[in-house]
Amino acid sequence: MTVLDRILQLRLERGWSEYRLSEESGIAQTTISSWFRKNIYPSIPSLEKICAAFNISLSQFFNWNNEPVTLSEKQFELLNNWNKLSPEQQEIILSLLKTM
Repeated sequence: MTVLDRILQLRLERGWSEYRLSEESGIAQTTISSWFRKNIYPSIPSLEKICAAFNISLSQFFNWNNEPVTLSEKQFELLNNWNKLSPEQQEIILSLLKTM
């Protein structure tokens, strides 16, 4: 499951349209729509807004199988550093990871 799949899953579970998600999250509907049209993942701050709209934590968002989530020290460090990157830097890192 991808991040976009998870957003769609949560939206459909609630019977929400993209417009409703936009209203609840404060993210422009055109932005949400473009994520799906262009297969672009939202930024962490946008995901935080999405999670707030769904009334779930980021941890719950990524817990697709309802299993406890624990991060290693390295994973935690990686996520903390990820938040410090610009969107352009995040895209470069994602591209690099996809080539590995």
